[in-house]
Amino acid sequence: MTETKSNTYVLIMAGGVGSRFWPKSRNHFPKQFIDILGIGKSLLQLTYERFEKICLKENIYILSNQQYLGLIQEQLSGIAVSNILLEPSRNNTAPCIAYASYKILKQNPDANIVVAPSDHLILKETEFLSKIEQALDYTAANDALVTLGISPTRPDTGYGYINFQKEGIDGVHQVEKFLEKPVLEKAQEYLVSGDYLWNAGIFIWRAQSIQTAFQKYASEIDVLFSKGNEVYNTSAEVDFINENYPKSPNISIDYAILEKADNVFTLPADIGWSDLGTWASLHDVAEKDNDNNALSVDHLHLEDTQNCIIHLPKGKAAVIKGLEDFIVVDDGKVLLIYPKGNEQEIKAVAGKMVVEFGEEYL
Repeated sequence: MTETKSNTYVLIMAGGVGSRFWPKSRNHFPKQFIDILGIGKSLLQLTYERFEKICLKENIYILSNQQYLGLIQEQLSGIAVSNILLEPSRNNTAPCIAYASYKILKQNPDANIVVAPSDHLILKETEFLSKIEQALDYTAANDALVTLGISPTRPDTGYGYINFQKEGIDGVHQVEKFLEKPVLEKAQEYLVSGDYLWNAGIFIWRAQSIQTAFQKYASEIDVLFSKGNEVYNTSAEVDFINENYPKSPNISIDYAILEKADNVFTLPADIGWSDLGTWASLHDVAEKDNDNNALSVDHLHLEDTQNCIIHLPKGKAAVIKGLEDFIVVDDGKVLLIYPKGNEQEIKAVAGKMVVEFGEEYL
């Protein structure tokens, strides 16, 4: 075991609901637990296996919600319960990152941490792991908060952007500012300039560096989770978290820390990344037939149908004719047939279903 590897920790964020993938992603079985790519493994399983290549298994933590404990244990066979950190309330990413980081810092002052979503697609895994190792080397030697920036391939309006300095050291560049999801015209400007990257929500930093950042920029969170220093990694930890975690502010790590800190850097990466945030983004990366349809279905008779994404339950047969640019998803409880061009409405539609028919449909 190398010292570097023993000091490397990974936090896999797996508490989201993935509402834009409704009805396949539902409250009781969200996106990260689904075999959305149709390859026999969920996105969470793929993410976990990816990080096993650079990190000791006992140093990988799953950050999730209490209701998903059973799913996590089922999908990650043999994972220790102590490596599953469960939020008693959904308070966004800053509190759960603070909790996990303070806990890890207590057991290893030299801890170097990777924070990553559980539900993203990485097609170029070797390049991804190489970039992560490069970032870990940088943060081990510097008081830096590093984000992996994705080299944009199109003027996408669905992602936040990172404006960075062209001059860098060891491939790492100072971040000028983070920008919200832009309108198309702005996104086109960002793409042409070459000064912008997509913000993938993948972060690398030492536990000590992120604690210092919380102390400086989010003192309310720091004070709350510093109280647990005497109980982290003991039998009293869970009771402390259940009592105190709901008191934390509901805020993302971007707003709490990254948009304020002056030691934020980015490492540009071309890793075949997609956040798989929508059905259309899944259609983009999925295998397709000769009519550009992405299909996950056992028995299908298809006529005069193009550019659709069709997901049906195992064993279900369907006849579809005359559709173009549609999403067709049947999860057994809910059937969605919706124009792909209007998929930004799906989250709101799911909310209306709940109002009209009850929580069981969310």
